[in-house]
Amino acid sequence: MTQNNNILLVREYLQALADGEAGESLGRFFTEDAIQIELPNKLNPTGGRSDLATMKKRSEEGKHLLKQQSYTVKSAVGDGDQVAVEAEWVGVLAIPLGNLPVGYEMRAYFAMFFEFKNGRIAVQRNYDCFEPW
Repeated sequence: MTQNNNILLVREYLQALADGEAGESLGRFFTEDAIQIELPNKLNPTGGRSDLATMKKRSEEGKHLLKQQSYTVKSAVGDGDQVAVEAEWVGVLAIPLGNLPVGYEMRAYFAMFFEFKNGRIAVQRNYDCFEPW
């Protein structure tokens, strides 16, 4: 039953992001020592590692970059304290990004892997594959 609860929490987290939640309100999904690992991708060629404070800050910054975003979960699989999610993401730019104009619809395919501790996300690893622009 725990893995089902973990899958539900991931779905709630992705919906909260889509709804525009950011900063402190996202803290409810994570342990205090949570980390997010972003593997290299088109937006972040070197990848990165963020602690919870950095994740909250980046989510606030993202609110200014995107006027809307959505996640469509294609599959979610749980095994104990781990969840793997395949999702399609669409984000609409609120400001220009490089040569991309306001209103441009970015699209990406995500493989996200979550590790849970005490019912909260302790580790999130993202493999993000963006469509060309």
